[in-house]
Amino acid sequence: KIEESYYKDGKLLLNQAPKEKLEELPGIGPALAERILQYRNQYGSFKTVDGLRNVKGIGPKKLDAIQSKVIVE
Repeated sequence: KIEESYYKDGKLLLNQAPKEKLEELPGIGPALAERILQYRNQYGSFKTVDGLRNVKGIGPKKLDAIQSKVIVE
């Protein structure tokens, strides 16, 4: 199943996930998912989940909500 390649240990791989998968995260809609992809394209892979804070629209609360659901490797 190809879908599973976006996950590790039940968490979404932040640097591999396509827009549709990012949109499944709490509080992440199409616009924010697109911004995450743009950030990845512009600056390269996220080094840590905390790196999401550099994406416009993701603050501490939103990061808290998704932190346990994503992983970076």
